[in-house]
This record gives sequence, C-alpha cells and structure tokens, in this order.
Amino acid sequence: MELADRAIGFVLASISVIVFTYYTFWVIILPFVDKEHFVHNYFLPQEYAILLPVYAGVSLISFLSVFIGYVMLKSKKKKKA
Repeated sequence: MELADRAIGFVLASISVIVFTYYTFWVIILPFVDKEHFVHNYFLPQEYAILLPVYAGVSLISFLSVFIGYVMLKSKKKKKA
C-alpha cells in the first residue's frame, strides 16, 4: 500500500506544480508579452485569471459548508438515539 500512496502523492504533487506554474505564468508574466505573440494562444483571456479562482473558492466553501452541516446533523441524530 505504501507504494500506491507514494505514487498518488507524486501524481498530485506533479499536478499541483504544473497548475501553479501555468497560473503564475498566465497572471504574472503574460501581461508583459505582446498581444500578437503566439504564446497567447495557449492561455485563456485575462479576465478568467480572476474568475476561475473565485468560482473554485466559492465552490469549495459551499461544499465544505454542506459537508460540515451534514456531519453536524448526523452526529446530532446519533446523540438522540
């Protein structure tokens, strides 16, 4: 099982590094590159650089709120029984 855990950890860490590098390049470096440069073809428009993390954050907070509420209701029902 340890080998599988290490493989999953490596894959998740690799994905995180790739996403971080892509987003950093998109937000910090790309605004200084000419609009006609071919590298702009590999990135979404700049307004999505703000919208995507906001939507991801709202989704995460919503999911966590629903999960915590569900666990609290479930534990409350256990105490009554």
